[in-house]
Amino acid sequence: MWTVVYMAQSREIATSMQDLLTNEGILVKLRPISKNHENNDNYYEVLVPEAEVEEAHSVIIEKGY
Repeated sequence: MWTVVYMAQSREIATSMQDLLTNEGILVKLRPISKNHENNDNYYEVLVPEAEVEEAHSVIIEKGY
């Protein structure tokens, strides 16, 4: 089961978060949240497998997000 660990305000931030978590060995999915804006202005959910939520949160906090 995939769990949301972060809500990014743009694709750039979401991609940065994905790279950060992937470099730590965590599987990551990005899912856009539909809005009536261009794709780049859309919000994104950053999801990880349920078993990796605690590790992902630790990395996010450690890196200052």
